Amino acid sequence: MAECWNERLTYESDEINWGSGRELAFVLLAALVAGLIAKLPAILPISEEAFYPRNIGFILFPALAAYFAWKRALPTPRIALLAGAMLVGLLFINFLPALESSDTSVLACIHLLLFLWALLGIAFAGDKLKSDEMRLEYLKYNGDLVVMTTLILIAGGIMTGLTIGLFSLIGFQIEEFYFQNIVIFGLPAAPIVGTYLIQTNPQLVGKVSPVIARLFSPLVLVMLVIYLLAMAWSGKDPYNDREFLLVFNALLLGVMAIIFFSVAETSRTSKSKMEIWMLFLLSVVTILVNGIALSAILFRITEWGITPNRLAVLGGNVLILINLLLVTTQLYRIVFKQDSTTEVGKVIAFYLPAYFVWAIIVTFLFPFLFGFA
Repeated sequence: MAECWNERLTYESDEINWGSGRELAFVLLAALVAGLIAKLPAILPISEEAFYPRNIGFILFPALAAYFAWKRALPTPRIALLAGAMLVGLLFINFLPALESSDTSVLACIHLLLFLWALLGIAFAGDKLKSDEMRLEYLKYNGDLVVMTTLILIAGGIMTGLTIGLFSLIGFQIEEFYFQNIVIFGLPAAPIVGTYLIQTNPQLVGKVSPVIARLFSPLVLVMLVIYLLAMAWSGKDPYNDREFLLVFNALLLGVMAIIFFSVAETSRTSKSKMEIWMLFLLSVVTILVNGIALSAILFRITEWGITPNRLAVLGGNVLILINLLLVTTQLYRIVFKQDSTTEVGKVIAFYLPAYFVWAIIVTFLFPFLFGFA
């Protein structure tokens, strides 16, 4: 009898749930608005080079935040706070000096994306903003969204190729029209529709994302170890090569994202000892990578002084290092002291607001601190 009830309560239908007509209409309207924002340089006399670097985040994040605010039935004061924060960001970023002449403007554009991502998280959490479980759920949603959006874009790419190919066979060259009027609406629509599908059909990627996390964790660990050995063998180092340091930090961010997403999955379900060991070793190696990057930044500051770029990278690396140390400590306790895996998730959830604060500092304070240089 107990098994029967368990099957009934945990049963997941294989059929696609399209939600209510009202919700579908809201999503389609959000996708249309996002597409219109993306097309503004073609509608208004605005330079694409000036518009997209500053406003690319406003194509997507407000639409997604509006969807979750509506779905979670956020109170009016919370909606007004989110809308006001986004409006401040929009006005501020567009009144900064030209990107070509200001490093702080470039840094603001980059960190504004993190600021908007955090605001989206506030909308996603609804009335459970302080809940560790909801913060981890937000990380899981991001991982699921990457998977779903990728699938949608692959399908869209195949459709684009077929459509252009078929029309070319009958003498119509529609490439320019198609990319300017269809693709530009389809690209921002992909994550919005992907979000809708994830929310209405969690079973679509609910079992795919954990598999991807399990596959990539050991692969990334092996790649990282081989890369460090190859770096030492080649004589290439991030201390004197600025471009290499940037690539090195990009690698660090990618690996950290994989660790955090894997931990978010780990905290939701029980994991084997081998998987915990793999995450622990990956965290240790990533701390080594972070240490190299941090020492390279400190070396460059000592040799050539402080600049907005160096200070921003230094602060970001320090934040990441502290976070990795906290996560690795909890993973160590799980491996050697048999602690609960939920503690790792709590550490990540607790630390997430630190990135939000740093994004605010770099986006809104750095331009003034460095005289808009």
